[in-house]
Amino acid sequence: MKEVPHQAKHPKIELLAPAGDWQCARAAVENGANAIYFGLDCGFNARVRAQNFGLADLPDLMSWLRTRGVRGYVTMNTLAFPSELPPLIDIVEQVASAGVDAVLVQDFGVARIVHAVCEELEIHASTQMSLSSSETIEVARHLGLSRVVLARELSIAEIRKITAATDMPVECFIHGALCVAYSGQCLTSESLGGRSANRGHCAQACRLPYELIVDGEDRDLGEIRYLLSPQDLAGYAAIPDMIAAGVSSLKIEGRLKTPEYVANITGHYRKAIDDAMRTGEVHIDEVARREMELSFSRGFSPGWIEGNDHKRLVPGDHSAKRGIRLGEVLDTKSDHILVQVNAPVALGDGLAIEVENSAGGNKVQGGRVYSLESGSKRRLESVPENTLAWIGFGRGEIEWQAVHLGNAVFKNDDPKLNRRLRQSFAGQDSQTRQPIDITVIAAVGKPLKLSATLPGNITAEVISESILEKANKHPADETMLREKIGRLGSTSFELRNLDANIVGGPMVPASVLNQLRRDLSDALTTQLHRPPKRHIHTDAGRALLAPLDSVSLTSDLQATPRLAVLCRTLEQVEAASQGNVDLVYTDLQDVRQYKDAVAIAHRENAKIGIANVRIQKPGEMGLLKVLRRLDADCFLVRNLAAIDYLSKLGKPLVADFSLNTSNHRSAEWLIELGVKRVTASYDLNRDQLMDLVGSVRVSELEVVVHQHMPMFHMEHCVFCSVLSPGTNKTNCGRPCDRHIVKLRDRVGAEHPLHADVACRNTLYNATAQSGSEIVADLIVRGLQWFRIEMLEQNAKQTIDTINLYRKLLAGEVSGSEVWKQLQATNRLGVTRGTLESKRNPLAIL
Repeated sequence: MKEVPHQAKHPKIELLAPAGDWQCARAAVENGANAIYFGLDCGFNARVRAQNFGLADLPDLMSWLRTRGVRGYVTMNTLAFPSELPPLIDIVEQVASAGVDAVLVQDFGVARIVHAVCEELEIHASTQMSLSSSETIEVARHLGLSRVVLARELSIAEIRKITAATDMPVECFIHGALCVAYSGQCLTSESLGGRSANRGHCAQACRLPYELIVDGEDRDLGEIRYLLSPQDLAGYAAIPDMIAAGVSSLKIEGRLKTPEYVANITGHYRKAIDDAMRTGEVHIDEVARREMELSFSRGFSPGWIEGNDHKRLVPGDHSAKRGIRLGEVLDTKSDHILVQVNAPVALGDGLAIEVENSAGGNKVQGGRVYSLESGSKRRLESVPENTLAWIGFGRGEIEWQAVHLGNAVFKNDDPKLNRRLRQSFAGQDSQTRQPIDITVIAAVGKPLKLSATLPGNITAEVISESILEKANKHPADETMLREKIGRLGSTSFELRNLDANIVGGPMVPASVLNQLRRDLSDALTTQLHRPPKRHIHTDAGRALLAPLDSVSLTSDLQATPRLAVLCRTLEQVEAASQGNVDLVYTDLQDVRQYKDAVAIAHRENAKIGIANVRIQKPGEMGLLKVLRRLDADCFLVRNLAAIDYLSKLGKPLVADFSLNTSNHRSAEWLIELGVKRVTASYDLNRDQLMDLVGSVRVSELEVVVHQHMPMFHMEHCVFCSVLSPGTNKTNCGRPCDRHIVKLRDRVGAEHPLHADVACRNTLYNATAQSGSEIVADLIVRGLQWFRIEMLEQNAKQTIDTINLYRKLLAGEVSGSEVWKQLQATNRLGVTRGTLESKRNPLAIL
């Protein structure tokens, strides 16, 4: 039995629910959410496919939420380009004026602008800011943050370490779909289709089937094809531990889900949290679990909350919604299947039969339950669980030639459940009320006085016009006052505490008491409808729109272009060190090889920089500390903890792409932290990159013009999941050290998979991306630092690529000539990828 939490020690934890539209907002509030989060249709929103709210909706929405005692957060959690920032000022002004309680932000520059416009508007760091340790949080704190949404990839033990080391309130996901890649670090949609997840356009490539190639040969994994599709998070069992760890808010994912889903999941988690606060445990029975699975489920798991279990997280045999597993097909007859059902089934329920398609993957056949038979009983309305039943479908609904004995059967829709869920939020009267504390002063010879206090110290007071007289027979008492005052009817209040001060045995007429109660409720409601007063400074925000002043523009334009090369093997390091480049970066899987890499570079009189890992979690500062013992010339820093720690060494720092610099104010903030240069975000296309170049000091910018795009960056380890009997890095036997692995997608592209020193996986695009055709334009604009990145090239291929780009920078060949030569010499050719001009899919202007 867990220790029962003490209320004073463990303050009330917030339940945060998604709201894609008004119905979802009502579903969340009426089922017990303490706060909702929602996007706006004017942009800066990572769920553009949701219905979302308009700016004009905000006053009414926030007014309604305040009457219910519920907070409202706006998601502004996408990267922003310089030309997109002007509308942001007006959006923040309206958001702040409407009384929105907080905004969720990914972009450092957007956070700075929000803070400049209205300091009283809370800023919550989105999980896309990739804050995964107390060290990263303490750096980001200076953006004016009030809360941090932690990365989903953290265990309870890691969360506990974070909350013990920082006083920053933290929010954690507790239920919903999981991204296989770290939020803010997934470039798959951008790389494969020009649809940036950092811009709200995730194409969900993680849900597609992949084939495994090990050491050049196909590896048959049987039914395991969805190698990157995690099960959904269902973390209800961890709620007591979350409370004990000091988590401030538990978040339900699902802004694209239905109102019924929001009502279902919110209601069950409301009960679970209340249960945990009361008893120290959570009691979710099988009925409740089934109800949650019916709204949406790819299969439930604890995600990373209990630590890494790669096989449990990604079973790999499916990727779509399934619902409840009823059993399997035992027999078939005309439009019927025989199933020993593991859950109740009723007429009209939705069922799916999982069958194998011609491509070897799984798909479903199914429809509504048309008839039910069990034994001698015909025309049944429903059958209970553990019943052998014939289930009939409508004629023509099923392709019966695809159905075989042993096929799994799932129940994926329950109309009766959906009707019950809709009833929870469809009524006009509020089901959710704020607790109200009322004080009554009833004294003979004085007017009746009622005063009330709501959470948040909102108060009101009303006084009767008449004087109370002494009662002849029935003087007022506390019982009578509580009964009359507690009749709050259809208001959004409920009486919690009554403090009655009765003097002299007064007579309190019911009509007077009822009128005062109504007046008191009206006074409180009027206050709640009124947004909080805030100081808004749009001029301060607009001042941040101007490009950064260039202190040496003339010299920048005349500077000789410089070439940096990132190497991932010692063979590449040696080739690059001999290749007359200005800087060699090294990014190695084995940290023990860094000493050799530095020695190789310095032997050839080359400058070398060492890259740290992209994600830093609790207990991983040792990965940074080992770097200080190396005689590197600079460091390629990939997270905020690395900037803070390595800046103390006094050597130059270059912020890498993983810090998602897409506008001049995010670049400026990183420079202020001690970075010498920033690498442009990989989310920028040609036009957007030129927009950034025109807004920053070009001497402080570096652009990668050749690389294999790092698509998924994952805590999930595919090596461990499919090539080891183990479950995580403590028992996997490190197959990543012995095997070369690629994942083949549906179009036949074979994408290399690498593990880093922290055992995180990165899947790289099989085809190299070249921006050779924009190099001349960048040189004209004064850009000095260009980078090319190696992946699996040998020494000769490394030298050939370096020489080609050196000639390009020297003006000896054109960008189109480089493109043609790369197309001719690379087996898979090259792509323009993100550096091709394209129309911005997130039109917010």
